[in-house]
Amino acid sequence: MLDRARDWLIGRSAPGDLPERVRQTIRQQQERSEILIGWAELVLVGLLAIAYQTTTMATGVVQDDYSFETEVFIAYGLFSIGRLVLAYRRALPEWLLYVSVVADMALLMGLIYSFHYKYAQPAVFYLKAPTLFYVFLFIALRALRFEARFVIFTGLTAAAGWIVLMFYALGGRGGPANETNDFVEYMTSNAFLRQAEADKIIAILLTTAILAIAISRARNLLIQSVSEGAAARDLSRFFDPGVANRIRSADMSIKAGEGELRDVAILTVDLRGFTRLSVDLPPDEVMKLLQDYQGRVCPLIVGNGGSIDKFLGDGILASFGAVAPSATAAADALRAADAVLDAADRWIAERQAAGLPPLSIGLAVASGRVVFGAVGNDERLEFTVIGDAVNFAAKLEKHNKEEKTRALVDAGTYALAERQGYRAARERERRARRAVGGVSEPIDIVVLAK
Repeated sequence: MLDRARDWLIGRSAPGDLPERVRQTIRQQQERSEILIGWAELVLVGLLAIAYQTTTMATGVVQDDYSFETEVFIAYGLFSIGRLVLAYRRALPEWLLYVSVVADMALLMGLIYSFHYKYAQPAVFYLKAPTLFYVFLFIALRALRFEARFVIFTGLTAAAGWIVLMFYALGGRGGPANETNDFVEYMTSNAFLRQAEADKIIAILLTTAILAIAISRARNLLIQSVSEGAAARDLSRFFDPGVANRIRSADMSIKAGEGELRDVAILTVDLRGFTRLSVDLPPDEVMKLLQDYQGRVCPLIVGNGGSIDKFLGDGILASFGAVAPSATAAADALRAADAVLDAADRWIAERQAAGLPPLSIGLAVASGRVVFGAVGNDERLEFTVIGDAVNFAAKLEKHNKEEKTRALVDAGTYALAERQGYRAARERERRARRAVGGVSEPIDIVVLAK
């Protein structure tokens, strides 16, 4: 029952085993909040000092008759500046946060207490001071940290301070209390009305409780938001950025079987000689080699408008115009292919100079209409492209061995790319009516690299 009430009031509690990166993000948010709180405290104490120093004392009252001095504001200002410096240095200890709350309330209550001296009135006079409203500002300041415990501590400290002032006035040590049950008399004279002071304490406590509940709910949302943000960043590492953004921005939950027709270009890249090396090299060396290869190739594909659909061991399947429709998909794919080939030439030269085993890259580009969407089941989904163009690109890449080439594109895709603005740096060799394995009719091809 208590757990259900808590969940209804403040929301379901965040898990205690949050990943360290999430905890670190929350700590950074709180550190920035403490800087904001520090500046706000300086502004508030400045306003209090101005209000106090610009009011006129009662006629005939001398400075020694009351004890709240300018030096108190100066001391508190120096304390706030020191606290702000520590906040900027990210070196603010937790105990100092509690001390700061006590200092805030001591300043405020001390200022209110001094009013009956300054205006030569009995102590009950200060209970009507509008300066009490600053209590709510100091309580609200603690909400910036998104931790209910500091809001609660500030509210309880304020309530305790007001109770002390109330009992001091009621005790008659600062002049007769003049208790009354008449509200009009209370409002128009130096009279003490217990119900009115109780209302003030109740208002402080209720404000504290409501803010604490609101902050607890907001903190749960903050933790959820930070966790989802971290997950989204991780998602962008496991998925193409365009796909990750599509998942994050989807209006409704994505389901398997949802797809869209797209006119796309497909680029397949294969690392030749890798299978042999993967047998001879230690596992960590195999992964480092893959990382080196993919780290060189993938940014070039993405930089030219492509989306990495999947990694197939040492192979890469990329699409252009699938995640978002593109009027230059074929041209972009050929530009990416040229960039990958240039990078491959430099990589091969580097490996040869270092005396490492030789490797080479093979690729192919094809185009056509495909279905882009989510496949899988309720437990596991994958965005992918499905269609003849995908299969044809894979077959064309394998056909490189028959043609003794490194990179091929069918003539139709090449012509489409030229219409879309692609211009090759040199004339490409064309080979007519080539028999590609798995393709029923002969195909005209263009050699991108031998």
